Amino acid sequence: MAWFKRGAFGRGPVLKATLVGAALLALAGCADTINPTPLPVLDPPKVLYGAVTDDGFNVAAAPIKQIPPQFLRQVVDTPASIPGDPGTVVVDPADRFLYLILDGGKAMRYGIGVGKEGFAWSGEAQVGDKQHWPKWFPPSDMVDRDPKLKQFAKGEDGGPRNPLGARAMYLWSGNVDTLYRIHGTNDPLSIGKAASSGCVRMLDQDVIDLYDRVPLRTKVIVLGTAGTTPLADIMEQQQDTLPIKARPTAADKIKG
Repeated sequence: MAWFKRGAFGRGPVLKATLVGAALLALAGCADTINPTPLPVLDPPKVLYGAVTDDGFNVAAAPIKQIPPQFLRQVVDTPASIPGDPGTVVVDPADRFLYLILDGGKAMRYGIGVGKEGFAWSGEAQVGDKQHWPKWFPPSDMVDRDPKLKQFAKGEDGGPRNPLGARAMYLWSGNVDTLYRIHGTNDPLSIGKAASSGCVRMLDQDVIDLYDRVPLRTKVIVLGTAGTTPLADIMEQQQDTLPIKARPTAADKIKG
């Protein structure tokens, strides 16, 4: 081809321009392949919240006709008031929502139950442990308030009647277990209400979904509202009773 021959313009500049152009095209090709993670496509609520069998346990269909529709799982635009990079979990106790921040200004939003008056808290933690159908150990102060719980002093085995539901994500601060959890519930009509002792409740179908999307060490931000107590203050008050743990390793029997 004639334009490759040496002439008045020389081969060097033409070839250099050709190579630069090819490099730019290659970079453009790379840019096209570096896309945000595709947004989840959700089934209709009747499918999302249908009855399922999980680890040998039967999860009943959620009573979605009795739950306000805003508390059902959906992909939404991330509100300006919700902080965090993609992958962060943000709990908004005031509106009873939990957000998993996605790419592209979007978030997966779930309805939740939150701490009742006197048990609400705010601050940052991390997912330090994860369990399928976790065993429940009522805290000593809860037993003091309700002596009937003494029968579970050695723990209640996981199952549909267990108050932690199908999954639990244990919130730690550093290597200290805060004793707060994001978990399922055997009381689906508590979603959208302030009814817990500080933990974040989700429908079992929702907590199963979130559990599969959230790895260990995920940042969790719980926003403050009027009357909430900062997590740092709670931990300082209870520093002599909170369990200090080593982080789980690959050898640990943590499902998921």
